[in-house]
Formats: sequence, C-alpha cells, structure tokens
Amino acid sequence: MNSKLSKILTIIVAVISVLGIALFVNVSFTDGSPESVSSAVGPLIAFSLYLFYAAVIITIGLSIRGLVKNPENLKKTLLGLGVMVVLLIVSYLLGDSEPVLNAQGKVLEGGELGAASNQWVGSLIWYSTILVLIGGIFFVIDLAKGLIKS
Repeated sequence: MNSKLSKILTIIVAVISVLGIALFVNVSFTDGSPESVSSAVGPLIAFSLYLFYAAVIITIGLSIRGLVKNPENLKKTLLGLGVMVVLLIVSYLLGDSEPVLNAQGKVLEGGELGAASNQWVGSLIWYSTILVLIGGIFFVIDLAKGLIKS
C-alpha cells in the first residue's frame, strides 16, 4: 500500500512539474510586448494559485486530522491559540489610530484619525513586536541551557 501511494504521489508531482515547466517556457518565449506577456503570465499565475490553495487545504486538513487523532495535542493547540488571542487583545489595546500623514504632512485618504485600518496596523505592529520579544527570550534561554550543558 505504501509503495503504491508513493508511486501515485510521484506521478502527481511529475505532472505538476511538467505543467509548471510548460507554463514557464510559455512565458519565456513571448515576444516581449505587454499583451503577449500578460496573456502568457495569466495561466501561470492561475496555476500557481491553484497549487497554493491545494497546499493550504491539504495542510489544514492533515493538521485537523492529526489533532482529532491525538486529543493531547488538541489541548496544547487550543491553549496556544488562547494565548495568541490574549496577546492580540493586548496588542489591540496598545495600538493607536492616529492619522497617517504623507511627506507633506497631509492626511492620506483612508488614514483619518480613528480609522479602523490604522488601529489594526498599529495593533499588528505591537503583536509582531511582542512575539519577537517572546521568541527572543526563549532563544536566549535555550542558548543559555545549551551553553550550561556543554
């Protein structure tokens, strides 16, 4: 069974590779005019998007299957998601919704004071900063443990 599945997956990968190469060669052999490049790039982008969507769906499906099969990991995952939500709430409270100004000091369209997009951008900057700090702390702790063991 495992050998048969391996052969099927190899064939699928080969077909996807040949299609990708053919689409890439199609783009490479255009005459350089914007119309021909656009008509050649469109199918390549669509193919890439379908592959991306398939990869995301397969990844999510296999992750959910793994969580259902192992309830202990499900508890850990839900705890981790809960912590991430708490950090997002803290980040949202730290974020601001100040107006976004251009180089001349004028407010950009959509960047007015109190705009929701400004709040979320500020919040996600704080979110990233908090996650980097937490990751850095764990990195230093792991590095120190490694040095102590040596």
